[in-house]
Amino acid sequence: MSQSVLILGAGASGLASALQCARKGHRVTVIERHGARRDGCSFGNAGMIVPSHFIPLAAPGMVALGLKWMWNPESPFYIKPRFDRELFDWGLKFWRAANADHVRRSGPLLRDLHFAGSALFETFAAQTGNALGLVSRGLLLLCKTRHGLDEEAKLAAHAKQLGVPAEVLDARQTARLDPGVTMDVAGAVYFPKDAHFTPEKYLASLQAQCEQAGVHFIWNTAVQHLEVRENKIAAVRTSHGELSADEIVLCGGAWSPGMVRGLALKIPIQAGKGYSLTLPQPRELPQLCSIFSEARMAITPMGQALRFGGTMEMAGLNEAINPVRIQGIIKSVAKYFPRFAPEDFQGIQPWCGLRPCSPDGLPYLGRTRKYANLTLATGHAMMGMSLSLITGQIVSEIVSGERPAFDLSLLSPDRFA
Repeated sequence: MSQSVLILGAGASGLASALQCARKGHRVTVIERHGARRDGCSFGNAGMIVPSHFIPLAAPGMVALGLKWMWNPESPFYIKPRFDRELFDWGLKFWRAANADHVRRSGPLLRDLHFAGSALFETFAAQTGNALGLVSRGLLLLCKTRHGLDEEAKLAAHAKQLGVPAEVLDARQTARLDPGVTMDVAGAVYFPKDAHFTPEKYLASLQAQCEQAGVHFIWNTAVQHLEVRENKIAAVRTSHGELSADEIVLCGGAWSPGMVRGLALKIPIQAGKGYSLTLPQPRELPQLCSIFSEARMAITPMGQALRFGGTMEMAGLNEAINPVRIQGIIKSVAKYFPRFAPEDFQGIQPWCGLRPCSPDGLPYLGRTRKYANLTLATGHAMMGMSLSLITGQIVSEIVSGERPAFDLSLLSPDRFA
């Protein structure tokens, strides 16, 4: 049965949800606080499809690593010192979740979601003439040190146990696999099922597909409050008046907690600021996307350009560029790719975006118990692009009264209630 669906947010998950709902015959409207030309966290990221990312951010060792890094503003992970009750609560929940049992339970679900999402990307590329620039050649997890390679070899063993192909390579094998770039590494783990694309092209194509499917967009409109009547969202109050629909889908990213404030819902999210620098004419151009293991950086070739992205900065809903964080990225590049120099980045405009991070590293995806017509699709952190199409499919199934193929209990929006 066709229903009216109101989607709050036009990031990757919001657009994918809108497209899938429209294709199921629903009347879809998307509200976005920015304009049609925007630059949110979906646009400047690494653009990777990562079945290799089956371990959530909340994992054993991450608390100790975070404490070690947090005092260095150039480190891969940094928490801006501030008194914030919500940040303290989030940190406590992260500490509780960062254990082996959580990784064991989460791994199979993340694996299945990423593989399903990867198949949908292949279909989307075929339908659009590969407008997104999809390249399916795998990912190299580059290790600078022998110790780092030994540690990542354990990840490879875990991956193979879960059915995720992975191969440990020495330095010579790594260089043979991607001869387009000079590397100074001890070796790598190769994940052949990973892929990459250009985020800006993907989002433009998604938006165009939505418009062709009849999705209506309301731009430059902020969500202010959700009005409740009995056990349903009766109306959405915005900066330009009230809107109502049969179904409400929250895809607000890092701004999601503010949208549900006052609803007796608890969806702890912290904004994890990430940065990227894109060289339009790099000295060397690798053919595979890669991750600098110790530096926690992602490197993605996008056509003739090369993007370097990384860092996780917890500084609240703050989109200001921190030059110290940018320097941390630039300093790391030459350690792995020695032909590159800091001068290569002179005049390059840095980008930043706020990733919505839940304390257990898993997205909020599914219905809430309290409100019969509210579905959440937010909190994807660094997996938002990779999981966007499968998220959209699941949202469209929930809205249509169908049962998703996945057990979503670990992703319940009520798990911290």
